[in-house]
Amino acid sequence: MQELAIKIKIHDRQYPMKVEPKDEIYVRKAASHINHQIKSYSEQFNTIDTQDLLAMVALDCMIDHLKVQKDNALTQENVEKKLASVLQLVADIT
Repeated sequence: MQELAIKIKIHDRQYPMKVEPKDEIYVRKAASHINHQIKSYSEQFNTIDTQDLLAMVALDCMIDHLKVQKDNALTQENVEKKLASVLQLVADIT
């Protein structure tokens, strides 16, 4: 599949990227989310230091990522327990 050449603007800088067509929407949404968070932090903390703003956004993203990983692990564990129970029920019936 052919990669697309796109430009993503984060804060005041443009970044040329090559992405798979199926990933373009995610890249654009991620950039939009980052820009929204940068604006929010800039207003909330009354700071214009780009490095500080980007560090806070990165920290937020990683916290969200870790929460999702934990939730996924708990969901997987619950599914495995329920499947084991169902398999045991089937084994008991047969």
